Amino acid sequence: MTTKQPERIFNNSLLPKDNDNTSFENEERLNYALTASEEGIWDWNLASDTGYLSPRYYEMLGYQPNEFIGTGNTWVSMLHPDDRTKALQGIVDVIRQKLKIYHSTYRFRARDGSYRWLLSRAIVVRWDEKGTPLRLVGTHLDITDTREKDEALLQYKENLEKEVKEQTKEINATNRQLETILNASSESIWVCDGTGKVISINRAAEKLLHITSHDVVGKNIRSLEKKDFFDHSATLKVLKTRKTVTILQNIKKPRKQLMVTGTPVFNDSGDIEMVIVNERDLTFLNEMKDELERAQSTTSRYREELTTLNLKELKEQNIIAESKEMQQVIATVMKLARRRVSPILIMGESGTGKGLLAKYIHSQAFDSNSPFVQLNCAALPETLLEAELFGYDKGAFTGARNQGKIGLFEMASGGTLFLDELGEMSLPVQAKLLKCLEEKEIMRLGGLKPVKIDCKVITATNLNLNRQVSQGKFRQDLFFRLNTFTITLPPLRRRPEDIFEMIIFFLKKYNVKYGVKRRMSSKGIAQIQAYSFPGNVRELKNILKKAVVMGESDVLEDLVNPNTLPMPHSPAMEHTLSDSDAFDFKGKLMACEKQLMLKALEGYDTTRSLAGFLKLSQSSVVRKLKIHGLSHRLRRNSQRPS
Repeated sequence: MTTKQPERIFNNSLLPKDNDNTSFENEERLNYALTASEEGIWDWNLASDTGYLSPRYYEMLGYQPNEFIGTGNTWVSMLHPDDRTKALQGIVDVIRQKLKIYHSTYRFRARDGSYRWLLSRAIVVRWDEKGTPLRLVGTHLDITDTREKDEALLQYKENLEKEVKEQTKEINATNRQLETILNASSESIWVCDGTGKVISINRAAEKLLHITSHDVVGKNIRSLEKKDFFDHSATLKVLKTRKTVTILQNIKKPRKQLMVTGTPVFNDSGDIEMVIVNERDLTFLNEMKDELERAQSTTSRYREELTTLNLKELKEQNIIAESKEMQQVIATVMKLARRRVSPILIMGESGTGKGLLAKYIHSQAFDSNSPFVQLNCAALPETLLEAELFGYDKGAFTGARNQGKIGLFEMASGGTLFLDELGEMSLPVQAKLLKCLEEKEIMRLGGLKPVKIDCKVITATNLNLNRQVSQGKFRQDLFFRLNTFTITLPPLRRRPEDIFEMIIFFLKKYNVKYGVKRRMSSKGIAQIQAYSFPGNVRELKNILKKAVVMGESDVLEDLVNPNTLPMPHSPAMEHTLSDSDAFDFKGKLMACEKQLMLKALEGYDTTRSLAGFLKLSQSSVVRKLKIHGLSHRLRRNSQRPS
């Protein structure tokens, strides 16, 4: 059965019929009650669709009394459209289901056009013989303020719930991010609260300590310390000192040593809210340290053995390198030889062993079958020097061989060409040498086709090439080309550690060669070591060779004439004055003073006797001996048998 629209119930047969003419008995008492109530009271006869509205009813809606009639249709027209169906359905239910009570809330139009929320309550006060309700008496209570407050409260609650939900979502996202960051860290991290209770640990901590978060989270650090989980706690120290603390912590299971740093986090009140602890495993580092120390010890031993072997090999090739300067030179030589770089420029005073060093470079870079070709550029005139270097073809010049001749560059193919006394080379030949080094090819004299060359070039000179360039005696471009890999041999006077070894080496060599057993006295060694050797190694070699051959006694001494010791105006000193562009007056003066002290030590054993000889105070002598490192010589002299 189709239900009719509630709005139309006042125009159909649903309304009951009232045949009783006594519907408004006792009207005076009812009117009094209607007038006295604070609520809007209504009385509605369903059968006749007539009713009564109290003055308060009109007043609370802003109407004048009796401004509208109290009929069902009037009531329906003043309901809010959204509430109309619900309100009318309540009336329908009362009639059909023969209910005793009507109850509903709805919005009702006031005089100003606005809608007020009303709480409508009514009871059935009269029925027909079939029990159908005929008359309703009820009240209208204005609940607009309460309803608006309820709606505002409801809206506030909904907004609050929404905000809490959003904040909870953000907090959960932040917690997930923090957890991800913690677990992504390679370092072990613990988070404890202000009482020392463990809040969380990351995966690195679980892996490092072979535990799970369930083993420690929620437990206090103090209880873990009492159980000997670790020997002492950084967290407890932070809580005690209120400062960042770093300690070394020992873990029993697994057995590890950790570097632990605890950092306090303070709240707005200045209390410690959390302690962040990060742990770094030092066990592996300690093992690596021990292994490194063992490796360094082994390396040091091997280095010493290799140094011994290298020095032995050097001595076999007549090279002495006990001094640091020479060892640095040899280290550079070895590096250049291994890489077979070219060209190499060797600089140094005459007699320092440049040719010997060139042969050593060749021996380290090539095998014994590779050619080593040597030419002294100062020994030949310009025309012959060019022919020797580059060769010539048949008929190149008068006196040339009919079949021509290859040059030294071609002869050194697959090996080394050593050009000694390079500073003596003429400028035209220098230009051709530069072209040869740049293009890796030569042109024979009288030749028409260039010849490719494949050899390493080592050059040497005892001249100051910078000065030669400034004087126009050496090509600047060639100097720049040669100066890439430069080795400077120190003079013998700057290698005092090598002198004693050279004495032993050359004595042994010449004793074997000439069948004698010469040896040096301590006085002779002191003389040699005090000498400046302007002729460098060549001069020392010749002095010892002469002493071995010409000596009348097996004990050699007085090999150097004291008159030849370097003095401020001696030739040796003049030589030292010209071996550098930058003259160090103070350094030369100190060197001269040292030589004078050494000479005086040959004849005097005490500081008092030295002071008398040198015309100085005894304290000055002591100070100068200490400055020059000669105090030990005085002690050695004082121990000589008389």
